[in-house]
Amino acid sequence: MVAVLTREAVPLSRELPVTDNHMHLDPGKGEGMEAVKKFAGEGGKTIFVVSKLTRDLGLSGVNVDNFSKLYRATIELARQAEEHGVTAFAVLGVHPAEYHHMIESAGMERAKEVAEKALELAAEHIAENEAVAIGEVGRPHYPVERDVLNACEELMVRAFELARELNCAVQLHTERIDSEGLKDIAELADSAGLRRERVVKHFCPPLIEKGSELGIMPSLIASRKNVLAALEQGDRFLMESDYIDDLSRPGAVLSPRSVPRLTRRLLAEGRLTEEQVWRIHADNVERTYGVLL
Repeated sequence: MVAVLTREAVPLSRELPVTDNHMHLDPGKGEGMEAVKKFAGEGGKTIFVVSKLTRDLGLSGVNVDNFSKLYRATIELARQAEEHGVTAFAVLGVHPAEYHHMIESAGMERAKEVAEKALELAAEHIAENEAVAIGEVGRPHYPVERDVLNACEELMVRAFELARELNCAVQLHTERIDSEGLKDIAELADSAGLRRERVVKHFCPPLIEKGSELGIMPSLIASRKNVLAALEQGDRFLMESDYIDDLSRPGAVLSPRSVPRLTRRLLAEGRLTEEQVWRIHADNVERTYGVLL
């Protein structure tokens, strides 16, 4: 018991990087900057703040102005996070669940028009250095009609095309996938001319060897089981909490403390080396997103 408590008490070196690749912040429904303080308090250094859905801001209707408000709110949250001692990057996109809702509400043609313009608006913010990646975009993680699935995939390819023009990364939300699913994503990136290493599979299973083979970057939920399984295959992956910041679902998907806390514990146990910490939390991040930490 004493040994376990000692391991948990070992602080991260101030020099070691720790990056949460996918976190949502929502001061209206959740903790907002309190979540950032928790992350930083555990030794976290860098956050990718991913936009939520327009309805999370209380917005209704299918129009580009809603996305403009959502993106500006996300950019402002990233700016505020930096006031709490972390580096924060905004990630902007059209979540596939939102796109599905848009199709049901306004019809396929109108939804496609608005969603494509919303992605173009996200690209403008990236070009102006207010954000660093498009995301999360992709396919719903739940069953949908074939025409909806096809529309989501077409929008994902459009995101890849915009990312190619900007040479930026794309964070993908999809159904749970296997090695063949990763291969399909790689081929879609090829069809749009986007470099595969710019594609990040958010909420990815520990498919590290396959990701390395294909060039796709896996981003793993920072559970002990996930990360240990990944480390058996290598250290070419990212870590994330996918914290949704909603007080009605406390700690979902994982706590904002989870990425730095798990990193610290595995380092103290000798399951991670400092070199691997640098590779996962800095080198992989810099190469994927084209940023300097």
